[in-house]
Amino acid sequence: MDQASDVRTLALGEASGTVPLARDFTRSALQEWGWLPAATADRRAAAEDVLLVVSELVTNACLHAEGPESLRVLRLPKSLRLEVTDRGAGTPEPRTPHRSGRPGGHGMFIVQRLCLDWGIERTPDSPGKTVWAELSAPA
Repeated sequence: MDQASDVRTLALGEASGTVPLARDFTRSALQEWGWLPAATADRRAAAEDVLLVVSELVTNACLHAEGPESLRVLRLPKSLRLEVTDRGAGTPEPRTPHRSGRPGGHGMFIVQRLCLDWGIERTPDSPGKTVWAELSAPA
């Protein structure tokens, strides 16, 4: 595999419509890498999970971290890694599942449930961070 063809980076910064932009960008990468159009229900579900996780990570950066700076999508041998870099100092944590009367707060819970792993990498000399998530590649 050519390493350059396995990484896609999108600068977000002050872009409007950030979540749809990130989803469209990711969908395009999945098409280039053969995940879409999906030949089976399992492959379709895997692609939908990726798009949902991108939406949740970018939305979280918009709501809680002064907005996303960039999105990186990396194709690895057996997984796909999503990285959203933001300017926020906070630490995202999954909340318990939905409680009636409490809208929102489910993004990182969804990420935790759908992903093989996820975490945070701090940016040296900056309040910012990168929140990453890895999902299994379809068989």
